This record gives sequence, C-alpha cells and structure tokens, in this order.
Amino acid sequence: MSHFTLRQLQVFAAAARHLSHSRAAEELHLSQPAVSMQIKQLEQSIGLPLFEQVGKQIHLTEAGREMVIYSRNIAQQLEEMDAVFDEMKGMQRGQLNISLVSTANYFMPKLLAKFIQLHPNINVNLFVANRDAVIKQLVENVADLAITGQPPEGVDMVSESFMQNPLVVIAAPTHPLAQVHDIQPEQLAHETFLLRERGSGTRDVMERFFTSNHLAMPGSMEMHTNEAIKQSVQAGMGLSITSLHGIELKLETNRLVILDVANFPIMRHWHIVHRANKRLSTAGRAFKQFLLTEAERLATPVPFKLATPVPFKLAK
Repeated sequence: MSHFTLRQLQVFAAAARHLSHSRAAEELHLSQPAVSMQIKQLEQSIGLPLFEQVGKQIHLTEAGREMVIYSRNIAQQLEEMDAVFDEMKGMQRGQLNISLVSTANYFMPKLLAKFIQLHPNINVNLFVANRDAVIKQLVENVADLAITGQPPEGVDMVSESFMQNPLVVIAAPTHPLAQVHDIQPEQLAHETFLLRERGSGTRDVMERFFTSNHLAMPGSMEMHTNEAIKQSVQAGMGLSITSLHGIELKLETNRLVILDVANFPIMRHWHIVHRANKRLSTAGRAFKQFLLTEAERLATPVPFKLATPVPFKLAK
C-alpha cells in the first residue's frame, strides 16, 4: 500500500497544473528544491515516475495523468468534508469558486454584491474566461459552479436556467441597415461580422444562425474580448451578435443600435452548472438558490428600442 501525504498531493497538483516546479513553488510559497523533494517522495511512495523531462520542459507520465485524476477527487472529497462539518456546526461561511463566461461579467458583479451582502462570511473567487475554458474548470474541479449561456452536453453535469439571455444583432448608428425594417438573414450574408474566438457561445449562435438559414458564413474578423468587438462595431467595422446584457450602456449613450432582424432577438437563457457528482457546499447551495430566485428580478436588462421605430420588448 502506498503511503503519501496530502501535502505531497497538493505540491504534485500544482506542478501538474503548471508543468513547472518553479511556478508550483511560487504558487505554494515554497522553494523549488522543496517542491522537487515532495514530488520525489511521492514518486518513491507509489513506485512510478510522475513526470518526465523532455529538453527543458517537464511532462506528465501515464502514471502522472492518473495521479492528476485521483488528486482532484481527493481534494474534492476533502472540500466536501469540510463543508459538511461546517454545516453541522451551523457555520454560514465558506469558500466559493465561480467560473463564468465573459459576457456574464456584465451582470454578475451586481448579483454577487447582493449575495455577499446577504452572506458576508462567504468568500467568493471569480474566474472569467470563454465557454470552453469555463467548462474545463468545472471538469477539473477548479470551479464549484459555472455561469454560461450554453449548458454543456453530457450526463455528468447538472444545469439549471436562471435568467433570460436575449441575443441581438448590433451595429453602429450610422450603418446603412440601422434604418431598415425587418432585415432578412440573406441581407446579412454580405456584411462583415465581428466575433469571438472558437469556443465562445455567441460565435456558436452566429454559426448556427447562418447554417439554419442555408447561408454561407459571412466575412468575419475574430477578436478576443467583448469590449474590442463593441468598440469595433461602434467604429463601423462591422456587425455582431451579442447578449443584450453586455451593451446596455452603449445603447443608453446611442453608441450602438439593435438592428431589426427577422427572428431576433434569439431568446436563450443563462445557466448555472455544476458537476453531477459534486456535493455542493452550504455556500454553493445558497448561491445557486439565490440565482434561481433573485437573478431575473435583479439583473434583467431594461427593454430598449430598435434602431428603427419598431419597439424591442424583452420576452417575459
């Protein structure tokens, strides 16, 4: 039977994340020799190498990849144990790691501020990334909960919708289509679209929109932040499909307009997601319940008018 310590697993997990002993040492506030020693002792305990050196880079061995899975599961079990004991003692405190897609960052701070006001002893860590990275953090148990506009596929995840997410086509106020009624999909096929990188939910929606209308993808420019897209659309570089939640200020100041496109807005929903086999802590359950009951009331964007006189109404 192997004998190893939780500290050795913690050091190994950090080295496996970074594939670097020095960066693991920085994260854990240890010296690099201390990290190397802990990993060597762990390798001696199990009788197999966990890393291999190729040039100046280290890589996980097959045993190392297996150890990553077990170390994550052990860490999850320990976190759940702490949460259960805290709950038994009636403690309303805890650590909550939330990962969200970048567009959700426009409304989540408002919701988090209210949640923290209700639960001041809960410490919240927030990670913002694209959809693929958010789902990866869930799979790797880095995040307890994730907020995404498109729930992941598969039975190993639990997903619940908590708020509407209207997707609209935006343009600069001076764009020729800004004063056109009932724009048809084929009228957009010759426009330039500004879109996020692959893995983004809004990019997936745009690709499905043109495919479902039997149209080739229009010319596009890829950008890695929503802010870059909004600034570029405002400058007249093209159109984009985006969440209404991310453009309220731009609409209020007349820097962007919503085009009157047939079958828009596309009404989607925001989802809160967690692993099916993860027992949520008291803090996690409290936050999930808060979103399910309060988010729609606190963070739904106010209705705006389209670029033309046709009113834009948010579906109930």
